Amino acid sequence: MNKTCAYTNHTVLPEALERWSVELMGNLLPRHLEIIYLFNHLFLEQVKKKYPGNMDKLSKMSFIEESTPKMIRMANICVVACHAVNGVAELHTHLIKQVLFKDFHEMYPKKFQNKTNGVTPRRWIYCANRPLADLISKQLTHQEWVRDLELLEELKPQIHDEVLQAKWAEVKRNNKIRLAEYVKKNCGIDLDVDSLFDVMVKRMHEYKRQLMNILYVIYRYLSIKKMSHHEKQSVVPRTVIIGGKAAPAYANAKHVIKLINSVAQVVNNDHEIRNHKY
Repeated sequence: MNKTCAYTNHTVLPEALERWSVELMGNLLPRHLEIIYLFNHLFLEQVKKKYPGNMDKLSKMSFIEESTPKMIRMANICVVACHAVNGVAELHTHLIKQVLFKDFHEMYPKKFQNKTNGVTPRRWIYCANRPLADLISKQLTHQEWVRDLELLEELKPQIHDEVLQAKWAEVKRNNKIRLAEYVKKNCGIDLDVDSLFDVMVKRMHEYKRQLMNILYVIYRYLSIKKMSHHEKQSVVPRTVIIGGKAAPAYANAKHVIKLINSVAQVVNNDHEIRNHKY
């Protein structure tokens, strides 16, 4: 029954492990709840056989958290129902084996695997930043670094080459110009390409710290407002770009999106700040 799906866990933080209300599911999806209770009973019978008399194991591994109110531990269901549990980095996989799902790992040691997540830096540079990739290839006179990022070590003797530094800076600035043109076309906002681009683009989530980021923006804005004209001259101009989406029912994430947009309205319409480009 568990040969169809694999479960990839992306974080060990509690807020990312879904827990659903038993009462809510009973009202909305009563048949699903019946199936979960049956599944849980069959699984706990296996736990009893492997760890006879160990009530602590039963309590920790149960799909139902006997709290007030009772909650369904969706991650526990995923671990049991799948044929493989994937971590997304070597350290992360170690943590899910030894901390997050320690009891399950003891019971199903062969089920846990590592599947390193994301795109390798060499592929990211080559696909998303071709001008930089072309410059690197020209400096190294070969393309082998695309297969082996350690070959970029060969650039080290050239790091003080002023001609290379200028070309590198030109690539970076041209990319910022491309982004500014895109933002102007799609959002109607003018970006200062000579400012520092402070970018955070990822799924909206409390543990990803977008709220901390926008609170810092507020702090920075208020601090600049209090500065004297002389002090303001030493401030590095900065353009803050935050992008992401929230799940439909994730109220807190939507509140953060609203806060980010509200702060943008204030900052972008403050002519004192905009005219001085801080």
